[in-house]
Order: sequence, then structure tokens, then C-alpha cells
Amino acid sequence: MSQADLLDQDPVFQLKGSMLAITILELAHNDLERLDRQLADKVAQAPNFFQNIPLVLALDKLPDGEGNLDLAKLMELCRNRGLRTLAIRASREEDIAAANALDLPVLPPSGAREKLVEPVESRKKVEKPAEPVFKPSRVVTTPVRGGQQIYAQGGDLVVLSPVSAGAELLADGNIHVYGPMRGRALAGVKGNTQARIFCQQMGAEMLSIAGQYKTAEDLRRDPLWGQSVQVSLSGDVLNITRL
Repeated sequence: MSQADLLDQDPVFQLKGSMLAITILELAHNDLERLDRQLADKVAQAPNFFQNIPLVLALDKLPDGEGNLDLAKLMELCRNRGLRTLAIRASREEDIAAANALDLPVLPPSGAREKLVEPVESRKKVEKPAEPVFKPSRVVTTPVRGGQQIYAQGGDLVVLSPVSAGAELLADGNIHVYGPMRGRALAGVKGNTQARIFCQQMGAEMLSIAGQYKTAEDLRRDPLWGQSVQVSLSGDVLNITRL
């Protein structure tokens, strides 16, 4: 085998999975002018949060009778506010066609389940036992520094040390922080609305449960700022109560 053949067999890429925090902007009305004004107000409240945020535009909840959506204009509006559109979530044919014209991926509508597709040959193989839905809690005993991201897949995340500003905690279940919490905490990241966040000292940049969140600007106005709290979700509202 020649050197060229050996070089050709040497892989030049790898496919790897990654857990990213994706923000979903769910449109309730086709009113881009009003959206721009409201986004500007939200960015003014938390300018550091709105910097190159990866975004999914959810168009599947738009009511009928409000006309065709100008998707290109919507993406430009979001980009001007620091939101980078990665894909859309849509069910209407006109929205899907607009996305295809812009070479933008289209995700299934909310609540739809993706179907696993595999070759017929692989179905004959012995399947591995399904992994449990919930995994043991992930326990972190060392301080979580700014820039670190820690994810507890399938279970709870327990942090026994301080969490610095710029750090990010993610869990499919609950998040417990037994120290000052100054970073970002996102519980129930796969949609578990029953997840909770427990902080011994709330000073977070952002707290989120199942995609609903509050930033530091909102949290600082809470009388329990800096105290020991638990955070739960009721509908689309985060409730903060004393521990």
C-alpha cells in the first residue's frame, strides 16, 4: 500500500456530541416591530446575556390570519440584538419553504417526537438494554470557576463548593448548590418542569427551569437575593421561596 493510500485512510474529521444551552424564541404574534421594541427592552435589562446566543425560532405557535412571516427580516432583527438563529421550529408550509430558501434547518413542532431511523441490517443485532431514565446524582466537591460548564445527564447536580460568575451548571433534574451561587444554573434542561434549584446563597447571573429563566437584573430585585432559596416552576413563572 502506497503512502498516498495510507494518508487517504487517515480520518480528517470526527463527529462528537455536545450539550449546549439553546434559547428558544417562541413567537406569539407576527408583529416584528413590536417584537423589536420588546427585545430591545429585554437586552437593556441584561446586555451581557444577549451576546451571540444560539437561538431556535419557534414559529409553530403563531396564530392563523396574521399573514406570512418575513423570516429573513426576523433573523436580521434577532441578529441585531445578539441572537444567532441556528434553526426554526415550524409546521406551516410557508414557514418551512422560507427556511429552506435560507438554507436553515427545520425542527419538528413542539411536542413532536423524533423517530430513530436505522438500517434494516442493524435491527437484526441484539439490542442493548435501555439505559435508565434517571442516573445517579453528580456530586462536585471543588469550586466551579468562571468559564466551566458542568452537566448532570439524567439526574441531579449537587455542588458542595462556590460557583463563580461565568460558570454554568446544567442538569436534567434538580440543582443543589451548598455555597455562594454566582454563575448560571439551568435545571430540567430536557423539559422537566418538576425540577428545582436549591441555593444556599442566591447571587446568580441566571436561573432557569425547563427553559423559563430569570436573569440577575430580575433576581436582584427579589427580597431573597443573597439568601438561601429554592426555585420552582409554576406554568411559565419561576417561583423563588425561602429555604
